[in-house]
Amino acid sequence: MTAKRPWWKTVLGLVFTALMLFPVYWMVNVSLTQTSDLRRNPPNLFPVNLTLDGYEAVLQQQLPALGTSLMIGFGCVVLTVLIAAPAGYSLGLLRLRGRTTLTFLLLVAQMIPAVVMAMGFYAIYVRLGLLNTIPGLIVANSTIAVPFAVLLYTAFMAGLPREMLQAARVDGAGAWRAFTAIVLPLSRNSTITVALFAFLWAWSDFIFASTLNRNGDLIPITLGIFNYIGNNTTQWNAIMATAVVASVPAAVLLILAQRYVAAGVTAGAVKD
Repeated sequence: MTAKRPWWKTVLGLVFTALMLFPVYWMVNVSLTQTSDLRRNPPNLFPVNLTLDGYEAVLQQQLPALGTSLMIGFGCVVLTVLIAAPAGYSLGLLRLRGRTTLTFLLLVAQMIPAVVMAMGFYAIYVRLGLLNTIPGLIVANSTIAVPFAVLLYTAFMAGLPREMLQAARVDGAGAWRAFTAIVLPLSRNSTITVALFAFLWAWSDFIFASTLNRNGDLIPITLGIFNYIGNNTTQWNAIMATAVVASVPAAVLLILAQRYVAAGVTAGAVKD
């Protein structure tokens, strides 16, 4: 028989949840509020004169930026998984020489500020002609996701029973065949977790976008919001409506993948 949870814990949880969700509510509230009502003091807690002008502005002006962010996000996912999965397999299951040093370097790489990396990418992209291009942003964003992804894959794959790989080798499967036929299918939760975090990092990126794609024909939604604020500082309902629409894909992915993420993040934490 389970003990009954104290009522005050439930109340406390509701209070903390409300505090965390209040910025989201206020974003939606402002997106539905008339521009003239935004100057009221104190402000309205609810949109008194409901308007959809902000969302109309999103449909007219920000759809290309949303499409660009989707391309960058999915491109970052594909590139991250293609690099990180074999790297995690090598570090976790194969007797790779220097794997301890490589793991340490991956940890160090995660500590490098994105601004520093953006300056380095700028100097390289100017010479390679990748400035203001979608592939350039995909590669730049992947450098943030790959170290985390490799460490996550390594932690999970190192916990897989080695008997399966030995049985595969007895049957004539090489290292690559064992990876594609056995290890990768078993790493589904880790792959979903890596894909989700890579997409979210690329979707919310502003540093690389503002540095490497400031004058591009196709800009991501974060840069679209920034430019929109600079040019239309009084239309806050349109700005907040853009933020609301930009939050939808990330929220949907988090809801759909939450159970896989919980399993993927804790992968390798406990071993028999």
